[in-house]
Amino acid sequence: MATLGPTLVLIGLFAGLLAFALCLWSLRIARGAERLVPRPGRMIDVPGGALHVVEAGAKDKPPVVLIHGLSGQLQHYTYAMTDLLTGDHHVIALDRPGCGYSTRETDDLAALAEQARMIWSALDTLGVERPVLCGHSLGGAVVLAMALERPDDVAGLALLTPLTHPVRKPHPAFAGLAVRSRLFRRLLAYTVAVPLAQRQARATLDAVFAPEPWPNDFVVRAGGALGLRPKGYVAASGDFMASGDDMVGLAARYGEITAPGAVLLAEDDALLSPGEQGGPMAAHGFSVETLKGRGHMLPITAPEACVACIRSVAAKAESAQGARA
Repeated sequence: MATLGPTLVLIGLFAGLLAFALCLWSLRIARGAERLVPRPGRMIDVPGGALHVVEAGAKDKPPVVLIHGLSGQLQHYTYAMTDLLTGDHHVIALDRPGCGYSTRETDDLAALAEQARMIWSALDTLGVERPVLCGHSLGGAVVLAMALERPDDVAGLALLTPLTHPVRKPHPAFAGLAVRSRLFRRLLAYTVAVPLAQRQARATLDAVFAPEPWPNDFVVRAGGALGLRPKGYVAASGDFMASGDDMVGLAARYGEITAPGAVLLAEDDALLSPGEQGGPMAAHGFSVETLKGRGHMLPITAPEACVACIRSVAAKAESAQGARA
């Protein structure tokens, strides 16, 4: 027993040194990620943080706002879609609160309604009026929350392989994000989460893109490297937990949405069930289309189909506006 005290001290010292080394390693990986994918846009201060925004196309064209999914960033859209839209739209792509280069002050702001309010605040600063909102994956849930927050300010909604309803059994790829404790979330973020994510990156991308291959330039051109930062893990875990808490209440209100909408699904989506997430939206007036042989990451793998979905919603919005006039 006399030797137990020094032994515990040595164990504690070793654990502290290991945690410190992992923290330094995580921060080194994060700095490398930001060198690979520097910030391309501007920062807009909003209540609760600041949002990173990239604009393209003429500002006198109808606006389209592009909102990415879980553990993503605006480069998922600038990868291929923005160039296809700029000829006839004012395009605004942004990093959701806490993601990419955007910030949020607390984990409470991961709530879908809070993200909606922060994005609306940025759009107000930009002078964007009645946009078509496009959301991919978790971004679809955020877009729906935005439409419920300010229904008269939305021209239309384009949802790409979206999260629209509670998920009964989340994909195993999300298991590491299921952390309720905010303190433990940060402990993981600054020690093991980033090195593990780096080691498992190929397997994770295989799962996210399945059954399609992921492009070799995804890590840089689509900003994938930015997920390899402690900040990215904290945001993704907070988003994952908040969406699980919020989806039941959100889905119960879809009958309040009056703007035209469309859902683009992928038949072989491995992350979100097309039947559970897309099919029920038809009852709320959304048109629903399913692409065969496609996986979850349509903005990267099928940008033309995504743009066609957005344009169909924009046309419906213009027609509805003309009828009201």
